[in-house]
Amino acid sequence: MSAPSVPTTVTSIGVVMFAVADQDAALAFYRDRLGWELRGDTAFGEHGEMRWVEVAPPGSVARLALNPPMGGAPGGGCLGVETTDVLAEHRRLSAVGGIDIDPEPMESPGAPLLFMLRDPDGNVVVVVQTPPTS
Repeated sequence: MSAPSVPTTVTSIGVVMFAVADQDAALAFYRDRLGWELRGDTAFGEHGEMRWVEVAPPGSVARLALNPPMGGAPGGGCLGVETTDVLAEHRRLSAVGGIDIDPEPMESPGAPLLFMLRDPDGNVVVVVQTPPTS
């Protein structure tokens, strides 16, 4: 497959979307269990019958939208987040409780140290080690 003849105008990933069964429960999980910030909670649609909810780790430019399923069941999505200290983040989240988290971080040849956790709808968040910035 060849590259398009006109270059993209897309400059970054701004928002990733997860399908969730209950937006309030999902918001509580990401905010209260994982410690993420609420970035937006807005009614929209002709009669305000829909809701756009966004959360993000503190300081993150990219956001996660928590949407009701559209024509299917919730869950099945995957999101990678980065930290300079996977072990500390694993300890922190393990101590919180109520999170379906891998028992310990894993490292495979050619891959960074990482662990996975699952939200109540089965969406996966992969927490990946990155080198510290200088």
